[in-house]
Amino acid sequence: MSSRNERLELMKQIEQERRSKVLVYFCGDRPLAGANIADDAIRPLYDHLLAFNASGRSIDSIDVYLYSLGGRLEVPWRIATMLREFAKHVNVIIPWKAYSAATLIALGADKIVMGRKGELSPIDPSLQVIVPEGTPPLALPPQIGVEDISSYVTFVKERAGLTDQSALAQTICILADKLTPPVLGQIQRAHSHIRLVARKLLSLCQPPLEERRISAIVEALTEKIYLHGHGIGRKEAIEIGLQIEEPSSKLEDMIWELYRSYESFLKLRTTADPLSYFPNEEDEYKESNTVIACIESTEKLHIFKGTLSMKRLRKIPQQPTININLGLQLPPSIQPAEIPPQVQQAVQQLLQQGAQLVREQVLKEIIRQSPIERIDGRFIGGVWTESTE
Repeated sequence: MSSRNERLELMKQIEQERRSKVLVYFCGDRPLAGANIADDAIRPLYDHLLAFNASGRSIDSIDVYLYSLGGRLEVPWRIATMLREFAKHVNVIIPWKAYSAATLIALGADKIVMGRKGELSPIDPSLQVIVPEGTPPLALPPQIGVEDISSYVTFVKERAGLTDQSALAQTICILADKLTPPVLGQIQRAHSHIRLVARKLLSLCQPPLEERRISAIVEALTEKIYLHGHGIGRKEAIEIGLQIEEPSSKLEDMIWELYRSYESFLKLRTTADPLSYFPNEEDEYKESNTVIACIESTEKLHIFKGTLSMKRLRKIPQQPTININLGLQLPPSIQPAEIPPQVQQAVQQLLQQGAQLVREQVLKEIIRQSPIERIDGRFIGGVWTESTE
């Protein structure tokens, strides 16, 4: 487990090398306990920026050390504009994964510092399908890629060669029947919104980018890369037109060593096998004070922690009936009438208790031997707190 002192030393070395202030926003992707970029991080980020500015001096440059698989697409603009209120120059350091919403944050930076392992991603959004309570579920996946809808229409026209207007109209009607007009409206809004935000973020870059270059970058990240999970390395990012800076070997070693420190701190290399959480016969596992994300600088540390709860759900027979009859056979020399009433009562109570214990053990064994239906995992009570770990 890494310590804050170790991470502080690495951050200070990077600050000296870069002549900047380092602000880490690290959303862990530990299997079964991952974190996403969300608006609840804005408040602790603001605390760190205030701490940078506590002396009253303006900050020339901030380097945001960023790691995340993505998150809420409305958050990057709020983070980027807040950073610009505190520093003349804003850069982003990408040690490895900076996908989706994290890529959007990077678009708002003057320079994107990427090592050999650094990766960005396309920024095509997905629409979360929410079914109101009490209504039958839709025959749809839980998430719909916004660009998938446009790709469907393109496929019908270009690949299938459908050109007749009435046939095209029928195809669109099928789409509307499946998705419903309100869902299609949400998809159109998301389609327009992501392009608007990307353009606004790129317009923050200093020195300003040419309009033609901005348009090419937005088109490449939203439409021209057809798989959302595609990792964009630094060479491809340069080809797209992004402001990429390759670090020196010395700086890259520092960046990667800091990543390894967070990898240990947030237990990112934990197995993805949920059964590993149940080495014993217990069907419940709880891990309190689990940290899944952190915001850190030389001034402060905020961690997002809660309880990781795992539960094995078994397919148990419906209301199993368990009848226990403990017959007591007395020796021939002892007549029941000769046994005092108090002893008879005590024996009867012991028999009842024994039958209850046997019933409980049998039921426990039935449950233990029942097949596992699924494993439920939840992260409970997550909250940002200031820490000294």
